[in-house]
Amino acid sequence: MKAERPPSWAVKQNGEKHRKMNAVKTAVLLAAITGLFLVLGYLLAGPTGIVIAFVAALAMNFFAYWKSDSLALRMAGAKEVTPEEAPALHRIVEEVASLANVPKPKVYIVDTPQPNAFATGRNPQHAAVAATTGIMDLLDERELRGVLGHELAHVQNRDILTSSIVATLAGAISMITWFGLWFGGGRDRGGGMIALLALIVAPIAAGMIQMGVSRAREYQADADGAKYTHDPEALASALAKLHSGVQRNPMEATPMAESTAHLYIVNPFAGGVSKLFSTHPPMEERIKRLRNMAYGGNITAQ
Repeated sequence: MKAERPPSWAVKQNGEKHRKMNAVKTAVLLAAITGLFLVLGYLLAGPTGIVIAFVAALAMNFFAYWKSDSLALRMAGAKEVTPEEAPALHRIVEEVASLANVPKPKVYIVDTPQPNAFATGRNPQHAAVAATTGIMDLLDERELRGVLGHELAHVQNRDILTSSIVATLAGAISMITWFGLWFGGGRDRGGGMIALLALIVAPIAAGMIQMGVSRAREYQADADGAKYTHDPEALASALAKLHSGVQRNPMEATPMAESTAHLYIVNPFAGGVSKLFSTHPPMEERIKRLRNMAYGGNITAQ
């Protein structure tokens, strides 16, 4: 027997509850990773280190705010296309942007057989979406609309800036621990052992925090994108195809590629350690939630 669908007011109330929970969770995790960065500064250079770490965090966040979008597009090899060059893609982007109530973003194509897509930009007024040639060959129009709904949900929710800041701080934490190990910061406070402990623990902690932020944002974008397009099954079908497509055409796991992996709708790497520490939720769970949403249930974006 088909489960009775909850009334629309209950679904909306539940969605708002999860949105607020995710906002609180994201704020706590952002504070945690910033605090971890400041603690490392203290361990490696005392009170002066806190000041240096604080100034560095401000500088990196300033850079992430203004430049992370153009840097991500350049690193992906994305090329901006006009409506004349990619009319179908532009038409779908414009349609979904209207449903999401955001300005139409710039449209880019990445020439690669891997089927994937990402959005970037510090706010809806300065956003871009990029689709690979692989994803346009693999998905039908309905599925591609579902994917773009997910990406524009990230734009609407301002997830890109949050994820870029977290990724920047996580990368900086890894670098500062290596610096402390090789240059002997904090030796007057037990130095070598502190640096060694920081090297082992801090990057793992930063990675776990980044995973927490990114996974919560992915679930929320799935839910919101499906609501914009009124078609959760289309996104579920697209995710299943993309997961298989990435396994056939994985991205090479270079440090540069890993720094932008969190932006893509599916993890661009295949299995192994990259799967264990992936910033993306398990694909099976994402598809399950979307299909629950499609067939009368409600998605829990947490």
